[in-house]
Amino acid sequence: MTPVSQTATGTVERRSLPLRLLARPEAGALLGAAAVFALFYAVAPPFRQLDSQATVLYQSSTLGIMALAVALLMIGGEFDLSSGVAVTASALTASMTAFQFTLNVWSGVLAALVLSLAIGAFNGAMLVKTRLPSFLITLGTFLMLQGLNLALTKAITGNVTTDAIGDMEGFDQARAVFASRIDIAGTSVRVTVLWWLGFACLASWVLLRTRYGNWVFAVGGGQDSARAMGVPVTFVKISLFMTVGFAAWFTGMHQLFAFDTVQSNAGVGNELLYIAAAVLGGCLLTGGYGSIGGTVIGAYLFGMVSQGIVYANWDPDWFLFFLGAMLLLATLLNLLVRRRAALGTPVRRRATAPREAR
Repeated sequence: MTPVSQTATGTVERRSLPLRLLARPEAGALLGAAAVFALFYAVAPPFRQLDSQATVLYQSSTLGIMALAVALLMIGGEFDLSSGVAVTASALTASMTAFQFTLNVWSGVLAALVLSLAIGAFNGAMLVKTRLPSFLITLGTFLMLQGLNLALTKAITGNVTTDAIGDMEGFDQARAVFASRIDIAGTSVRVTVLWWLGFACLASWVLLRTRYGNWVFAVGGGQDSARAMGVPVTFVKISLFMTVGFAAWFTGMHQLFAFDTVQSNAGVGNELLYIAAAVLGGCLLTGGYGSIGGTVIGAYLFGMVSQGIVYANWDPDWFLFFLGAMLLLATLLNLLVRRRAALGTPVRRRATAPREAR
């Protein structure tokens, strides 16, 4: 059935399918992605190759896995500025636990998972207990983790990087899970791409088809109102931060098993890219609005820009400028299409009142 809306004069408008599609959160991201894809397809011949698209998808997935969790948190009305360094903390924990105690690397993986979930629970608990803005809570966590990553790595290894664990027991099995390659149609695709798309399907189902998803939207729209309706606000907030922790763990494991060692100063600034991908995908900074599909497109936009500049032989120093401009344009486009969809011309109207009743 075509949705209807009543005007001030009592007539009922029926919005067309294009207007309804434009009103969706991912509409602006999809239009922007199509424009960026067309640009690099035209100016960068290597961009058209399947191997190049596999690389674009890989770049998108390493950002996109974290962006999915950050998007859920933003829909719930909160931020996490510690997510970038939390990825590094997870990888450092797994590497140093396995190496220093001469354990199977899966022991380090498990220790990193516990730490990552604990960091998320800490952020969420501090938020609900103190009622301070998540910006301040996670900024403090960001600074603490950044200091711990550097100080503990230097104290334990005597360097700013971890020791290589490529020859340790369990490394090959862990690499197969977190950092392997799979041949698809003659093209080598990183397994993170499949994990990213799988996580996106799961997150979309949870957000749109479960009671928990309704809770996330309700809490993001207004936690006091949500609490009055019986929504367990504390549980939702803490669980969303722990979801970010889980994504940080998974991304950290990929980095560790893809490169064997970890730089303790890595990850700083990546939290802004995760937020940017979510905003590109239509998530509002005020919470209560957004989509997982849009976030996937936002992460793909990042991958296209980061690799498209290389394939076009442009100066890579322009990357951040291009990304910032794209973020602003996508945000304005999202705002424009939502307004046009809300104020669009109706395609049909119900009959007005009889002449004698006027």
